[in-house]
Amino acid sequence: MSPSAFLDQRFHQVNHLASGEYDGCLFTDCTLSEADLSSCQFSACTFERCDLSLARVRQTSFRDVRFSECKMLGIRLDECKAFLLQVTFEDCQLNHSSFFKLPLKGTTFHRCSLVECEFVEADLTEAVFADCDLAGATFERTRLEGADLRTARNVILDPEINRLRGARFSPYGLEGLLMKYGIIIEE
Repeated sequence: MSPSAFLDQRFHQVNHLASGEYDGCLFTDCTLSEADLSSCQFSACTFERCDLSLARVRQTSFRDVRFSECKMLGIRLDECKAFLLQVTFEDCQLNHSSFFKLPLKGTTFHRCSLVECEFVEADLTEAVFADCDLAGATFERTRLEGADLRTARNVILDPEINRLRGARFSPYGLEGLLMKYGIIIEE
């Protein structure tokens, strides 16, 4: 049985999606928390004000997908397909989510809550964290070359175990880079 294909459709306030390919679709006010989206393909889609918390995304494709004002708590994005992965997050709650080993070059996180997220071994080259809260986020062996963290808050990462060449920080963000050394920074 072949999966279903959905082209340029709108889904409003649904709480279940059929397995299949979604191309150019718009999802608004959907409650998909704990939904099984495994093996679905989303291309050029937008999710607005949707709850995807704890949704299962094993082998799910996200190609040119935009998430706006979505609640995505505890989502294991590290289980989705990494091939051609391209996502943008705006005003999203992604607390306790995992981005382990994901290729996220140039990904934009705008006004997002990324509390206690895992970015271990992720490639965040030239990623933008604009006005994001990264309290308790884990960065280890993470590639952040050219990343923009100037307006990110609560960033704590070790420059010795992460690749930071060309990464941009505000003077206020420097404290999080020096925390492991026990240095006290005062104005």
